[in-house]
Order: sequence, then structure tokens, then C-alpha cells
Amino acid sequence: MTPIRIALVNDYEVVVKGLAAMLHGYRHALEVAELDAQAPVVEHVDIALYDTFAATSGDRDEVKALAANPRIGKVVVYSWDMNERLVSTALSNGAGGYISKGVTAQELVTALHEVHRGENLIHPVPSGSQAAAVGDWPGREEGLTPRESEMLALITQGLSNTEIAERTGLSINSIKSYIRTCYRRIGVGNRSHAILWALEHGFLPDNIRMIVSRSHTRARVLGAADSPVSTAVISGSDSLPDVLNGDLAQ
Repeated sequence: MTPIRIALVNDYEVVVKGLAAMLHGYRHALEVAELDAQAPVVEHVDIALYDTFAATSGDRDEVKALAANPRIGKVVVYSWDMNERLVSTALSNGAGGYISKGVTAQELVTALHEVHRGENLIHPVPSGSQAAAVGDWPGREEGLTPRESEMLALITQGLSNTEIAERTGLSINSIKSYIRTCYRRIGVGNRSHAILWALEHGFLPDNIRMIVSRSHTRARVLGAADSPVSTAVISGSDSLPDVLNGDLAQ
């Protein structure tokens, strides 16, 4: 199997680093070339895997912008929400594929190769399988589930429950239920205290880019107007797990 080059895209460093760590064991099939949190893809890649954590599900401008990037072969949306309308809109906006976040790591790798070949563009959780929680997300160490973490991230970004429902495709009742369980887990009683807790636990979007090559790994934190803030160079792509366990902003 010839490896395909991919970029991992989301607003949160912990999310793209979690994906990279999960996929590191599949280096024979995938080459993670770049990790981007609120930074445009600059490497030439076969696929940009767009993780929808605390982001739109492909029905707005983010996917259009990625699809318009000449350095990206195909954009693949990676989402919990397999709503038919959202999937159709994402594909209309230029996405080359749409994969459920409920698939296993191996299934994700297989799906990416199928999308790359132009086969099976839509990949829900296989019938009879149990959705897997893979990767990483803010608040995981504190016991938050992916959905609870996403609710808290969106609250921290200032979204109302109605806006969160529009963003995620969930019902208002589901939103309220996730928020209540989130509050219980982190020990707060209202939105203001939840936001304070979130600000102390890494729930604001990041602004980083990490470029990886077979010969070296280069981490670059970006500031306003895409200006480099700091640069780290690590020899050997096998050092990637050590980089992923650190903080790119340090």
C-alpha cells in the first residue's frame, strides 16, 4: 500500500495532535505531513482531513476554503454528524469525502485510501459496530466525553444553545443534556463558571502549524498574519510521538 500524504486540520492543537498520535502506527499507509490549527495548509498533500470538533460540519466556508487550496488534493470531513443534508452540502462545497468519527483507526485509514482512489466517498459507522471514541480532545483527562468537550468548547467560544444546535446538528434537548453532564463532571453550576474552568483547561482555539517530513520534524507556532512566533526542528520523523506529547507553543 503506497502511503498517502495527509494534513490534519482543526482549531485545537490537542485534537490534531491526538489524530496524529492515533495514526502514527499506520505510517506504512499514511504520511502525516502537516498539522494545522487555525492555519492554512502549506504542504502539498493528497488529503486534508478536516476534524469538525467545535467547528462546522462542512456546510459553511471552512470546507470551501480548503477545497480551493491548490496544495490539497482532496478534503475529507471527519465528523460525528452523518446527517444526510450536512453530508450532501459538504460534498457540494468541495469535500471529496465524509467519514464518521465513530469508525476505528484502522477503518479510518482504509476509508481515507478509498476516498483517495475515488471510491466510497461516504463512510458511516459500519452496521453492527459500536462507535469508537478515538483521538484526543480538551478535557479528556478530566473525564469529559468528546461530545461534552465539544459543548464546552462552543460555550467558551460564546455560542448560545441554539447556535450550538445549528453548528452540531443536535437537538436543543440533546445539547442541554450534554451540558448538564459536562457541568457535573467539572463541578460547576452555571455557564459563567464553566467558561472560567474551560479557560483554565485549554478550551480556547489554538493557532499553530506543525510540518513533518521524513528527514525532520519542524514545529512552527503562528501569530497574526501567519507570522512565525517560534520554531523547533527535530531530526527524524520517528521523533514525532515525542513532539506530540509536548506543547508546540513552548
